[in-house]
Amino acid sequence: MINVKKTMVLDFFIIQITQYLVLILVGLLKYYTKMSSHHFVKEGQEPALVVANGQSCSYELLSQIMEWCPYIVALDGAYARLCKLQVFADLVIGDMDSLGVPLVNKKTQFIQIDNQENTDLEKAIDHLIEKGYQDINVVWATGKRLDHTINNVVMLAKYPKSKIVIYDDCSRMFVAPKAFSKVYKKGDLISLVPIPSCDEITTENLKHPLNKESLQLGKRSGTSNEVSSTGIVKITYTSGLLAIIESSD
Repeated sequence: MINVKKTMVLDFFIIQITQYLVLILVGLLKYYTKMSSHHFVKEGQEPALVVANGQSCSYELLSQIMEWCPYIVALDGAYARLCKLQVFADLVIGDMDSLGVPLVNKKTQFIQIDNQENTDLEKAIDHLIEKGYQDINVVWATGKRLDHTINNVVMLAKYPKSKIVIYDDCSRMFVAPKAFSKVYKKGDLISLVPIPSCDEITTENLKHPLNKESLQLGKRSGTSNEVSSTGIVKITYTSGLLAIIESSD
């Protein structure tokens, strides 16, 4: 009789624990579904992806970024290349001089802008900002033509209030706020690039520290610095714009 009661009590606790575990799993499922779902999200709340017309990155990197960027804008020169990868942009933008023969896809909208004062990448970013996007990721913006690469990099200075990140297979580039801090691992490579100049830069936890010093393109830059120890890296500056390039090679 005692053994029966013990068995009943044990079964009761097992049922209770199982119910609690189910509730926890359901809660986690709802949380991550909400985090990853692109439904019921207002326009501009999630990052957008712009695909430029430079050298292609790996499909692995492209697919990883697309996972968190539900709205994809392709420059006209990149559209056909994306279609070959079975990636269909929501929007194709540019002067359409490099479009070629457009593939039929009901999902894709085309906007032709003939203004030659702005590059196609700038047209894409201007369009996204008008739609409310502030977090914009950019791929295929480096490599191939050097003039395009340089312009795409310095273009960041035009949008200091937007969070624009340029990716390729080896690097990640963005404009740092006046007070920047982030956790890195020892040995991580960080380059500090002024656009075009930056004053009173102070760094913490970098192998080559700066103490209220200035950087200027063509005179002094901060390439190939290195994280001294695993932990927080801090960078501050008072004027100008400072881009950070995180490199993995």
